[in-house]
Amino acid sequence: MAAGGSGDDAFQTFYTEVKQIEKRDSVLTSKQQIERLLRPGASYFNLNPFEVLQIDPEATDEELKKRFRQLSILVHPDKNQDDVERAQLAFEAVDKAYKMLLETEHKKKALDVIHAGKEYVEHMMSQKKKQLKKDGKPTDVEEDDPEVFRQAVYKQTMKLFAELEIKRKEREAKDMHERKRQREEEIETQERAKREREWQKNFEETRDGRVDSWRSFQAKGKTKKEKKNRTFLKPPKVKMEQRE
Repeated sequence: MAAGGSGDDAFQTFYTEVKQIEKRDSVLTSKQQIERLLRPGASYFNLNPFEVLQIDPEATDEELKKRFRQLSILVHPDKNQDDVERAQLAFEAVDKAYKMLLETEHKKKALDVIHAGKEYVEHMMSQKKKQLKKDGKPTDVEEDDPEVFRQAVYKQTMKLFAELEIKRKEREAKDMHERKRQREEEIETQERAKREREWQKNFEETRDGRVDSWRSFQAKGKTKKEKKNRTFLKPPKVKMEQRE
């Protein structure tokens, strides 16, 4: 996935905060939770609703509701009067994640991404081991360490969430452009039809005037022709008799 310098920095900042601090994070204070939800890289982090709520993907609906109540109370603006605006943003992130997981389809999509991240890491481990075996080397890889494995899955999962979000925004922008183009065509068609109606209306309204003008023109032409004909009607010359 291509990303600019600032995006890379955000990712790196985020990826350094890995699963070792899960237990500590679960008991963070209100201010610490707000900082966690709004820290650099949060725009990527908050794409994963399970990470936002700090809950296991296999948690039951009852556990989900309980965790939401706990976390929403901690970051609620009413409880953080000295930092209302940031608390509001944090609360919105928690509320959005909770609502996503309440919807079966959204929850399934989030789980699919997490499972895809895990499968990708397992596949890469398998490829590494095959190459090491082929080279006649020990097949131990760093991901054999459970913590390193979790970090790798964590990082890959966030990449997948980010890539899907970028694709979604690209589709949205494309759809918006297409709707705008169609709307412009509709407006142009409406304007053209309006001009045609106005032309037809003006044509009908001025018909009598055009007919009268044409009749007057014909009448004047006829009168001029008659006058012209009368002008050229000369009496025959009378020959005078000559006397000898």
